[in-house]
Amino acid sequence: MGGVGWRRLGSKLRQRWGWESRLRARGFSSAPAAPPPPHMESVGFIGLGNMGSHMARNLVRAGYRVSVHDINEDAMNKFSDDGIPTKRSPLEVSESSDVVITMLPSSAHVLDVYSGGNGLLGNGGHLGPWLYIDSSTVDPQTSRTISTDMSRCSLKERKGYAEKPMMLDAPVSGGVPAAEAGTLTFMVPFLASQNLLLPSENTETLLVKN
Repeated sequence: MGGVGWRRLGSKLRQRWGWESRLRARGFSSAPAAPPPPHMESVGFIGLGNMGSHMARNLVRAGYRVSVHDINEDAMNKFSDDGIPTKRSPLEVSESSDVVITMLPSSAHVLDVYSGGNGLLGNGGHLGPWLYIDSSTVDPQTSRTISTDMSRCSLKERKGYAEKPMMLDAPVSGGVPAAEAGTLTFMVPFLASQNLLLPSENTETLLVKN
């Protein structure tokens, strides 16, 4: 975020929150770490393919407590061999995270991870993470469906300024080289950035709500 993960996402919100942002954003940098902002210390990452594996490792290098999940056992073993916690289901990821990021290959995978059995929106709709970021390749209807499902959920406990769990649809460009280098470009709707709710004075750590 910035030098420690997501860099400059969204639109200008600096006056209220002490942050600067841009619609096109670089992120998941492997630069030296700074302390994670409040309510974002623990990040769950689901989808450890060519893109997601690099994104998740950059978060680890940046100093975040990261846990991961993938249906591919070999992909998970590469992380567990390095001492990075792996979870058996999306629900387990949700239970141990402040923020969850998904990087999945299709709409069907996204629907299953969020709303399927042992999905992220389990636990009777009482969720631990306050923010969910989907950077998968999905159609607009899938994003709307997940956002609608999440709007019916509540937080187990209030985190900072967040009173309800939030969903951000944030596709990326730059491909595998950018994912590895930490120079991905995030495409975030302008209006989404108006609901940024991360209480931090770190001007390079930005998240926005869909």
